[in-house]
Amino acid sequence: MKWQVEVYEARPDLRLSSSKAAAQQRSINLAISSRGIAALRAVDASAAERFLQTVIPMRGRMIHDRQGNLQSQPYDKDGQCINSIDRTLLNEGLLEEASATPNIHLNFEHKVLSADFDQRVLFLRDGNSGTDVRVKFDLCIAADGSYSIIRRQLMRVVRMNFQQEYIPHEYIELKMPAGHDEHGNPAFLLDPNHLHIWPRHSFMLIALPNKDKTFTCTLFAPTVEFDRLITREDILLWFQNHFPDALSLLGEDKLLKDFEKNPRSPLITTKLTPYHYKDRCVILGDAAHSMVPFFGQGLNCGLEDVRVLLTLLQEECVVPTRAMPNSGDPESDFIDQRLAKALARYSASRHEDVVAICELAMDNYIEMRHSVTTPVYIIKKALDHLLFSLTARGPTVLSSLGDSLSRIAFPTANPRGWLPLYTMVTFRPDISYATARRKAARQAIILTTMARLGTVGMCATSFYLTWRVLRWLRSQR
Repeated sequence: MKWQVEVYEARPDLRLSSSKAAAQQRSINLAISSRGIAALRAVDASAAERFLQTVIPMRGRMIHDRQGNLQSQPYDKDGQCINSIDRTLLNEGLLEEASATPNIHLNFEHKVLSADFDQRVLFLRDGNSGTDVRVKFDLCIAADGSYSIIRRQLMRVVRMNFQQEYIPHEYIELKMPAGHDEHGNPAFLLDPNHLHIWPRHSFMLIALPNKDKTFTCTLFAPTVEFDRLITREDILLWFQNHFPDALSLLGEDKLLKDFEKNPRSPLITTKLTPYHYKDRCVILGDAAHSMVPFFGQGLNCGLEDVRVLLTLLQEECVVPTRAMPNSGDPESDFIDQRLAKALARYSASRHEDVVAICELAMDNYIEMRHSVTTPVYIIKKALDHLLFSLTARGPTVLSSLGDSLSRIAFPTANPRGWLPLYTMVTFRPDISYATARRKAARQAIILTTMARLGTVGMCATSFYLTWRVLRWLRSQR
């Protein structure tokens, strides 16, 4: 849209070698799926294709039980995948794309201190010189994370409903090294085309593949469980009891070093509304909706924020050059009505969707750490996919949605046929999160009813067969 963009980042340039060591200590690997890819393509299709060259496709979950048995659970009947992408590679790639764009200028080590939205001024601290900087702006788009400073400043000028919740679980990142093939070359120790999960009821270990043949592993557990792991012996004994096969792949020495070096990090959910102020400011990503990572939608939702906002700016015919009034009003009082309307529509329409995915992500934690191993879950999942196969007209190809997704936020308001929740959330960017959740809730009622009828039918059949056997035995006396 040819805006003149100044990007202010509190941290040093992530592309510098001095920045990479700190970044690697606390980074859950990212999973990018159709929503995120669609958003990247809507902004820059060629850049999206370059990013996709660095991903590793994962066809499904690989469940590891306590005995070391493996069970593959495909994500989609048509073979659609989610993709593992290294956080550092993605961040560096985005910075490279931004720095190569003539109308974008990057400013590192500039920390926002406060903002005056009515005067359209940001106050920043230049980390290089130690001086304070005053920057004027027309529109402030803030994506400054879960502990957003801009969000706190917004609370001073809008009636913001805000809810923040730390769940009683934490995570720590571990690294599974590469193995070697028969020729001595680096090789994966696990199937790279799966997201590996070791579900253990109240906690779990996951592993996502990297291009260098390693796996990024993340251990999620209740805080009280981590608190028990005090000594090196405690850690090894705990892994021997719960993840013996993973321990042999991680290596005892490497595991202990990761536990000592990498921090335990909290898991947070944030919900709020509105996301904007007049035509002056809007917040996106974790600043507007932190979520737990268990549906793999944090990155995808943040990228989708950009696509949705872009479609609304286009619908309202917002242009980067604003015509100032001739009435003599000061510039700070001028309101671009088209821009203000687009931002208001964004706040109004986006809130239901981000609340839906925040809550679905928390629900999916229970599924991943426990439900995936239960017979009831496996039966319901099989029935879910059977109904999908019977009613689906064929896979919705992402490339076929490209044009409509660049013009309309969510083209499919009323999806037809039977669609599993995971399919709608992960592979259907034309369906909003809220629509997916409502449809899945209706389908869940049908599934539960069918399961109950099936249980009653099996009980009745069992009773009938038992009665026939007893009659036969009596006749033989």
